[in-house]
Amino acid sequence: MSQISRRKWITTGLAVAAGASGIAVAAAVARRYGLVPPDSGGAYGPGETLTYAAQRLLTRHSMAREFSRSEISEKPFANEVDPLGDEFGRLQAANFVDWKLTVDGMAAKPTTFSLAEIKSYPTNSHITMIGCEEGWTYIGEWEGVRLSYILERVGALPQVRYVVYRSYQKGWWESIDMADALHPQTLVAHRMNGAEMPVPFGGPLRLRIPRQLGYKSIKYLTHITLTDSLKGFGKGLGSSAPEAGYAWYAGI
Repeated sequence: MSQISRRKWITTGLAVAAGASGIAVAAAVARRYGLVPPDSGGAYGPGETLTYAAQRLLTRHSMAREFSRSEISEKPFANEVDPLGDEFGRLQAANFVDWKLTVDGMAAKPTTFSLAEIKSYPTNSHITMIGCEEGWTYIGEWEGVRLSYILERVGALPQVRYVVYRSYQKGWWESIDMADALHPQTLVAHRMNGAEMPVPFGGPLRLRIPRQLGYKSIKYLTHITLTDSLKGFGKGLGSSAPEAGYAWYAGI
């Protein structure tokens, strides 16, 4: 069966199951094809599963909307963050020359990159909207190296299913599947609106994922781990977001 016809068949099955027997049956169809998010348990599990499966089947290769330079927000909004501590202050005072990004896990060549190395790699950019679950949005230009390029550099193994990434902020971590990890708009961003990434917006490094809500684009990126399972991370729900009551998959 061709990829297109197979996808059409699965999508039709999801739709029929949802209409005929309810969301739980549709979720069972999704499980059959491995399209189950890590937070699929609990009262909202079937709904989370259906949302994730449907979006992956229908929009796996879609692009987030891009805007013109004239549409960049004049006063972008930055959420307040807890104090980052004296060590972060020392890093900032030295222009982050000692900032490191470690990539490990299921990689042939686990590597720790300096900020200078990250900036030396091919740069891509897009002007996209970032939206918060609290309701605010703004449009900004994001520049950096594609995450897919970093994964290629470290030799991500074929078995990798998820990319787990952590912030300098204590307790903040997220993960994405390979569809978003390899997407051309997913960036390890180090510039915003034509300048170095401002600290309030996540500088010096921020993982920018424009196809999901803002909390997936965590600030102060320091660590990436490649894995085939999320069960050994936190409570096994995929990130700190569902541990706090939000959805693991936050597609928009």
